[in-house]
Amino acid sequence: MKRVASAAAVSLVLFSGVALAGETVKIKDITGREVEVSVPVERVILGEGRQIYFTAALDTDNPFGRVIGWRDDFKKADLDGYNIYLKKYPEMETIPTFGGMKDGTFDIEQAVALKPDVIIMNTEAKSATEESGYIEKLAAVGIPLVYIDFREKPMENTDDSMRIIGKLFGKEERAEEFVTFHDQQIAKVTDVLAKQADLKKPVVFMERAGGYSDDCCMSFGNENFGKMVELAGGVNMAKDFIPGTFGTVNPEQIIASNPDQVIVTGSNWELYVPGGKWVGVGPGADKAEAARKLSELMKRPGFTDIKAVQDGNVHAIWHQFYNSPYQFVAVQQMAKWLHPDLFKEIDADATFKEMHERFLPVDYHPGYFASVKAGS
Repeated sequence: MKRVASAAAVSLVLFSGVALAGETVKIKDITGREVEVSVPVERVILGEGRQIYFTAALDTDNPFGRVIGWRDDFKKADLDGYNIYLKKYPEMETIPTFGGMKDGTFDIEQAVALKPDVIIMNTEAKSATEESGYIEKLAAVGIPLVYIDFREKPMENTDDSMRIIGKLFGKEERAEEFVTFHDQQIAKVTDVLAKQADLKKPVVFMERAGGYSDDCCMSFGNENFGKMVELAGGVNMAKDFIPGTFGTVNPEQIIASNPDQVIVTGSNWELYVPGGKWVGVGPGADKAEAARKLSELMKRPGFTDIKAVQDGNVHAIWHQFYNSPYQFVAVQQMAKWLHPDLFKEIDADATFKEMHERFLPVDYHPGYFASVKAGS
């Protein structure tokens, strides 16, 4: 297992240049912590299974080559995506799995036994990690922990998170190529909107994981999908009622706000909520079935008489855009829903297909979006 070298050997900071193989560098993670890591790392524990979304974009030829352990959420949260990767990489089912830091099921002894060069954690696990003393325990045996973020403030932290991972993997140029593509695709929306002198912005209610439970209604504040709505030229209805990234809005508030558009996030959650009312959009999804379930959700109190439902401006979008570096695809699709006349040439499916062809090891399978209106 790699060990941390002396301070004299620490000569690089993130973005200061390309590290030499086996060199110990100081990396500033997304929380501002400076962490000493010997790069490129060869043995990585992913604090979340869905971190394979970024691993695959950098280690395209062998996305599981460095992964010696990961959290057990990928299969449960994105069953369709998991099965696509599994078909090409059956060995992924043999990778040891962990529980989560936040729910207290992370097994630190198992992690230490695997002798990782680094553990990559999402920022939402930071409080639980600190309270448990895991950072100090890991540091005592020479295992650094690095935080990244594609979830709490993804529109602010995605580019830097990709650069951090590029530094860890020795794939700085590949990471920069992805960041450039990411930013260019968002600019295809924001540049057009910036030229509109009197842009009428529709009010949008983003429902997080609609139908996952009987409760109503989870949504987003000023970040994540809430920020994506704003970038796409809409007004995020819930921003005035949710102070942070995530929160809830009651049905009475939805009625009072009377949104012009409703967008529900969904995924294949059969392993979480078998036979649930969630909308199963994602790779290879049945769009007709997704539209049917979406229509059923609009029969709940709070939705039946609002403008969005009456006008048929109700959509579903893949939930995992909220926790991956692929948000630019969601921004493009939402812009097309909100401003169809401005974005006739935008094709989010084509953009995502291009991203798969350039950066991912698996083929593109459409099905990430659905609408109650046929052809939307």
